Formats: sequence, structure tokens, C-alpha cells
Amino acid sequence: MPAASDLVRQLLAGGALADPAWRAAFSAVPRELFVPYYYVTASDGGQERLWRDDPDPGRRERWLAGVYDDVPLATRVRDGELVSSSSQPSLMARMLEALEVREGARVLEIGAGTGYNAALLAHRLGDGQVTTIDLDPDITSAAREHLAAAGYRPRVVTGDGARGAPAYAPYDRVIATCALSSVPAAWIAQCVPGALVLAPVGTGLLTLRVADQRHATGRFLGTPAFFVPLRGGGTVPVRSSSPHEVPRHARRQDSFHFLFGLTGGSMEPHDVYDLWRAAGRPPRERYGVTIRDAEQWAWLDDPQGPYTWPLGGT
Repeated sequence: MPAASDLVRQLLAGGALADPAWRAAFSAVPRELFVPYYYVTASDGGQERLWRDDPDPGRRERWLAGVYDDVPLATRVRDGELVSSSSQPSLMARMLEALEVREGARVLEIGAGTGYNAALLAHRLGDGQVTTIDLDPDITSAAREHLAAAGYRPRVVTGDGARGAPAYAPYDRVIATCALSSVPAAWIAQCVPGALVLAPVGTGLLTLRVADQRHATGRFLGTPAFFVPLRGGGTVPVRSSSPHEVPRHARRQDSFHFLFGLTGGSMEPHDVYDLWRAAGRPPRERYGVTIRDAEQWAWLDDPQGPYTWPLGGT
């Protein structure tokens, strides 16, 4: 039967889990305890639920095979809309490695999900070093149950992730597992100098190094990332569509979609296309974000320009 060791072999084959400590965490934490059911697309286009306690042995086998495959799993669907998921394990592994945690680090996770990511962090750092927060009480309640079943007890907070978790601050690391249009100032304010914030912005992974409670700057990793948007105070939808008035070849390019989403409507579509073409179709690693007091802006190559724009289109 599939098990955590099978998932670890997949991740290693794909180039993830270079850090032995994270390899040990993925080996020790059984994903099946965090995903008792999930949804797949049925043959009629609707949602089919696969679950651990299905009386049909064949369907139980499908459930377990999916749990230990390197794929994201839809865990909560409401009115046909995905509201929570268990992220693709290889992406989780790359994000955790990019977080650069050290023994004793205090970590805030935004977006509790199933609790699986918090369990991996708790295995690496200890329960008392990890706080995870989610707006939905059903999600946090289920995450607590899953974590307890696996033997982990990090703090699970029900609240607005956009406001962080000030009661347990300061933090050395913040990791978000939900898509953003801009970075909430509360996260920076709750960090110690030198902290690292790793967050999906648009369709990229932004790594911000915190200078102090009002200043941070950093670049995007090269890895594409697609997450359920953050819900909470002051958040706006992440722009994911592309304009029809730019050439078709651009609309088929991931690098154009990334830039278009990152500008957030602050530039006309044809101007986004002209920049993308003139800059040589730049990959994600050439972009970054700077936060200074109440301002935050995205940039290409240089925080001081010539190509900068307000993050989130504000």
C-alpha cells in the first residue's frame, strides 16, 4: 500500500528534499491523517469525493493512492468553489526549504489548510515554535483534529490571517499558503529584524528579508505557485485573467501572465506587453518587492527603477 516513503521517493526524484531534516519530516508525517477525504473531477464534470472510510475497497485504494501522489488535493468545496486544499507536496517541500529555518525559529503560517504543513514544521522545530492561523473555524477545527491524530500540537488560531497573530509574536519566519495581491503590513510588523517572509504573490513565490517592523525587500523564486486566495480584512482578489488585446503568443506565455498579474491593473495591458517584450520576457527571478512604511511596490531588476509599480495595483 502507498505510504509516506513512496511520496518521499517521488519528491527526491523530482529534485526536492535536498535538506535531510525536511526529508525526515516528510518521512515521519503521514499525509493520510490530514486528508481523510478529498474531491476529484467526476466523469460528468461534477465533484466526486474519495474518502478513507468508503465501504468500496477499490475507492479506498484510489483515495490512498491520491494521498501519496505528488498532486494538490481539493479538500473543501463550497457551492462549486474551492476554499481549501492540501498543496502539492513538491511545492510544499520547496517552500519549506526556501524558508531557511534554523533550530529555535518561531514560525507563523498563514492558512492552516489540513494542518499537514504545520505538522511538518512542528516535526522540524517543535510544537511550541509553530503557530498556524485560518479565518474559517471549520478549517481550524479539522486541522487541530488531524494534528492531534498525528501527535502534533502547534498553536492553531482561528482569525484573520491578514492581521497575523500578534499574541504569539515576534516571528523569525512567516510562510503563507494562500495567494496574495500584496503583503499585509502586520506580517512585517510582527517579525524580528532579519526574519524571512515567504508568500505567494500573484503566481510567484516572494521571499522578503525584513529590515525592521516597517521595511522589507526581496525577490521572487523561479517556481510558479498557484494557491487559493487569502480571505480576510483588506485583501483584494488576485488577478489571474489575461487581456485579449495583446498578441496571442504573449497570452500563451507564463512569464507574461506573471507580470500581468503582478501589475494588478496599475498598467494598461499594452504597456505590460511592451515592457515584457522589451525586457526579454523576464523570468520570475528578475522581479522583486520592496516595502517601506505604508508603501510597497514591485520592480524589475532594481528596486529604484526604471521599472516599478505599486504592488496590487493600489
